[in-house]
Amino acid sequence: MAQFTTLYSGSSGNSAVIEEDGSYLLVDIGKSCRKTMQALDALDLAPNRLQGILITHEHIDHVSGLKVFLKKNRVPVYASPATLDMLAAQDRLPTGAQLRPVDGSVQEAGGFGVQGFATSHDAIDCHGYRITTPKGKTMAIATDLGYLSETVHTALSGASLVALESNYDPFMLRTGPYPYALKVRIAGRRGHLSNDECAGKVLELIQEGCEKFCLCHLSHENNTPAHALGTVKNLLAAAGVRPGEGGIVQAAKREEISDWMEF
Repeated sequence: MAQFTTLYSGSSGNSAVIEEDGSYLLVDIGKSCRKTMQALDALDLAPNRLQGILITHEHIDHVSGLKVFLKKNRVPVYASPATLDMLAAQDRLPTGAQLRPVDGSVQEAGGFGVQGFATSHDAIDCHGYRITTPKGKTMAIATDLGYLSETVHTALSGASLVALESNYDPFMLRTGPYPYALKVRIAGRRGHLSNDECAGKVLELIQEGCEKFCLCHLSHENNTPAHALGTVKNLLAAAGVRPGEGGIVQAAKREEISDWMEF
């Protein structure tokens, strides 16, 4: 049995887990090492069963706990070459860190297959990941992207579970307190994905065989779980997809561990 969850997810920090038979991968460590270790302990995930950490990009809400975590747990770090260089330049890696550059090919990571793919975000070289478990289950995660490119669609298509960004409600962003320049950045093609864009992709992916979805990286100021889930469920209902027939959708929790999703 393979499972996915987030330890925390949102603008203040992001980290996710892909687990099968006790072995697991982490995607990002965007809060302190202590917070992350406490969450892993709550899930009974032993540090010595961690097979690697996948880093999407260098922004602080994805790497703030990385250096201290690696000092305590010597595990490989997977990221694009440009992201690894940036992490080193920002002093986000301890001396002797085990670095594993990721590209578009499938790489082995402790029995898991890991394939990176480019996403459009205002980082040096932001990536999502398509992951195959040791028993052949497949999921994909893309949490920071301004738009859904064909590259992203190909990487998500056919996965049993997709963790996809649903960052903001357009009306809340437009009428909210953020400065105009920040609103433009978030809604731009190198910013974040709206609930509407996420919902449209969920419907498309269901039609291509995807079964379960976790809505991730919800903004605290410009979104709520009810808005994100409602947008997806309303679109599915309008297309004639009833709950239980076309997939299961869950919104990740910002500050807490989310429920496990089996795939």
